Amino acid sequence: MIQSVERAIHILEAIAHAGGAAHLNEIAGITELRSTTAHNILKTLQSLGYVRRRGGDTRYHLGDRIQNLARVAGDDDRLRRDLRALLEAMAEESGETVFLAVPSGDEVYFLDAIESRETLKAGSQSGERLPMAGSAIGLLFLAHIPRIRQRMLETHADRISLNLELEIEAIAQRGYALDQENWLPGLSCVAVPYAEAGEVRAGFGLAGPSFRLPLGRLEMLAGLMGDILDDRVPI
Repeated sequence: MIQSVERAIHILEAIAHAGGAAHLNEIAGITELRSTTAHNILKTLQSLGYVRRRGGDTRYHLGDRIQNLARVAGDDDRLRRDLRALLEAMAEESGETVFLAVPSGDEVYFLDAIESRETLKAGSQSGERLPMAGSAIGLLFLAHIPRIRQRMLETHADRISLNLELEIEAIAQRGYALDQENWLPGLSCVAVPYAEAGEVRAGFGLAGPSFRLPLGRLEMLAGLMGDILDDRVPI
């Protein structure tokens, strides 16, 4: 048995048994580790996204990645199943390729997609992963999920420029994200958040050739997608 792995697992279990958050001395006591040893392991887990700290809170919380592991085991299937009708409605109303995505650590994971019937279209990305910073759907998560944004700022500061920070703030203010040929030449995209109990859980995106999706149409489609979400039957 590899001791460092065993200790890391015990620390994660200790935080979970404490209700999802615990102080360093509490973790060290439960795991019977020296505080310095527990602290060093926690720093590694934090850098990897398996634990996190919150402003004004000295406790260690279970991070996005450990929660994503649990989500992948069941919640992804539920979201894919429950939100398929909304995806179909967006595809029918827009005529463009639409997709459903969720945050997964520092990446975006595409759960589902429906391709446009047009000859020139954006391809389906279902099952693919992309870096969080860059794409419209990734910027949407950075804008609407503060803990992901904070971790990116702490661990990937080289990826977050001032212009990117300003764009993230603009997305948070207007409620949707736009991409006009930033990710790929000739491709434009708009993305809107999907929330449950006040927490953003996923995002819907729409993509297509830029000549069919000028700024005005992207903004109109953002409103259309928002209306479809507002009219959904609660799940």
